[in-house]
Amino acid sequence: MRHGSVLVAITATLFPSQVTAKDVPSALKAFYNKARSGGDCTGADVLQRGFHNTEWSGGHTTYCTKYLPTGKGFYLKGPGSDLANMDIDCDGEQSRGDGRCGSSTDIQGQTRWGLKHLEKHGVRDLNANIHPYVVLGNEGSYSPTFDPRTAGVEPLSIVAVVCGDELVYGVWGDTNGDDNEHPMVGEASLALATACYGPRISGNSGHDEADVLYIAFAGMEAVPARAKWDADSYEAFEQSITAQGDQLVAQLYGDKSTATGGTDAQHTPSSSNSNSHSDHDDDNSKHNHKSGGARRSTIPRLCHIILVASVALFGLA
Repeated sequence: MRHGSVLVAITATLFPSQVTAKDVPSALKAFYNKARSGGDCTGADVLQRGFHNTEWSGGHTTYCTKYLPTGKGFYLKGPGSDLANMDIDCDGEQSRGDGRCGSSTDIQGQTRWGLKHLEKHGVRDLNANIHPYVVLGNEGSYSPTFDPRTAGVEPLSIVAVVCGDELVYGVWGDTNGDDNEHPMVGEASLALATACYGPRISGNSGHDEADVLYIAFAGMEAVPARAKWDADSYEAFEQSITAQGDQLVAQLYGDKSTATGGTDAQHTPSSSNSNSHSDHDDDNSKHNHKSGGARRSTIPRLCHIILVASVALFGLA
């Protein structure tokens, strides 16, 4: 092995991704448990009902506001203790994949919002292999339909996803279309699903259990202010939205334990990042169907890498 190869191997081992697994903050975990134990979403808490978690689920999933502060967004809630599952969306830009999207039989070349909003950032569209996007809203010739913008949720805004005991941040990037018999919910990009459940996920193999919490935040403060849309990896993009996502969660539940600082979630995005409600009138609909931001300190590891690299280099000389 050459000295350069030794250094590459050592660096890869000692300096893993700066975005590591993120535990669910206690207040958000309490909300998750309350949402699952609180029974069906009914009455004024329902923004729209009649959606299917699977083709055979009976159409009992709702866009729900139960237990959320008024006007702060919504989440997907199934019957009883069910929330939503996670099917896989591979739409949009197809580069940088590892082949797992190839098993999908329903890939479209554009997402609902990526093509419209990201060209000004030098990005052709969202990339399911990089961008952790969530599929929300239902557009099509079926009934019912639902537009998250009627609840104040902006295109490409941050969505908090609780999967297992981890918190991952995504963005609202796509909508469910009429390619199924019923109006479906519960879908996310390959990148987000991989962050939740690992590389066993593929284009036609998602997470079937209805235990995933998707919280879509309302308001312009949820539109990413400093998202790295041109990131070349999931980790780089996730890191760019994590601080703002942490602050949105902290503001929602009054739990400051999640906040990482560095991004002002109240900062109104610049005109180059913001999305106007004129999108309401956009007829250019398409339609289709581990992670989170705690940063590791690298200072002690720097001393370690110097020592190990020195031993490896001189030992191979």
